[in-house]
Amino acid sequence: MNAPTPIHSPTHDNVHFQRSELSVILSLYGRFVAAGEWRDYGISALRDVAVFSVFRRTAEQPMFRIEKRPKMAAKQGLYCVIGMDGRILRRGSDLKTVLRVLERKLIRSVN
Repeated sequence: MNAPTPIHSPTHDNVHFQRSELSVILSLYGRFVAAGEWRDYGISALRDVAVFSVFRRTAEQPMFRIEKRPKMAAKQGLYCVIGMDGRILRRGSDLKTVLRVLERKLIRSVN
């Protein structure tokens, strides 16, 4: 009889953002905070997806979600930006390119 797989085994690891990915996301986040648009964030590491959620106020639902889904890497891209209404605003395999959809919103809010 085989022993059950321990919970901490690699088959049960959650998806996480790497340091380089967080650096890119937090750089953008800092610019939005400086512009007064964003005030809080949350990070979730789940089995199939890592999520960086952006909030205008802490008690609200997220304005945007930046998701990393490794299972989608070969199909539609590893990263996506999802709006408050659940629409996918941008999807792709390069994080900086995907985040450009949010940078355009920053430029419009500053001008």
